[in-house]
Amino acid sequence: MNDTAPQQETPVIIEAVGVHRASVIWLHGLGADGHDFEPIVPEMNLEPALGARFIFPHAPKRPVTINGGMEMRAWYDVRSPDLTQMEDAAAIAESGRFLHALIDTEIAQGIPSNKIVVAGFSQGGAVALYGGLRYSQPLAGILGLSCYLPLADTLAAEASPANQETPILLQHGREDPIIPMGHGQASRDQLQEAGYDVIWHDYPMPHSVCMEEIAEIGEWLGRLLA
Repeated sequence: MNDTAPQQETPVIIEAVGVHRASVIWLHGLGADGHDFEPIVPEMNLEPALGARFIFPHAPKRPVTINGGMEMRAWYDVRSPDLTQMEDAAAIAESGRFLHALIDTEIAQGIPSNKIVVAGFSQGGAVALYGGLRYSQPLAGILGLSCYLPLADTLAAEASPANQETPILLQHGREDPIIPMGHGQASRDQLQEAGYDVIWHDYPMPHSVCMEEIAEIGEWLGRLLA
């Protein structure tokens, strides 16, 4: 068995201040790891009374075609500069199941599904959308930063009715050269046409995050988990 598989590694965890009442599962982007977004937790200025626990898992290492087959942490392979072409359906589905297992773990610890948010940046955001919309119980919210909706053509057949009304926040940089904003906008439009509750924000930045974005995430989480 590959000892870098995510279930073999302990996620980075920031425990709740006081009583654990809610959970945020946050997936990193291609080539990063679970420590990547750890520093933003205090910057969101969440109220301690929310009792939010943050879980930052590590993706497994796998060869990435678009990077010359170099092995790196990735939730799935990227085979084309156009992310909607030659999608790695098997690994996307595998990562979606891994996300479901993380949600199940939080529920087993006594956190209701509607107090759990799934989030991610870039590839991680794509998996958060893929897995969150297919989860069998209602989630508090789905957050996608600088990402897109993978395997979009399968959503109608595979989506769970439990998350039809789950709030979705999508954020994107207008100058993103990695996942162009058009991909994010197309995903937003498809989700809205399918009846999902999507909030969209874009910013004058590349494939990254900015302080305005982090502040808005904090306000959004505060509303969802109150």
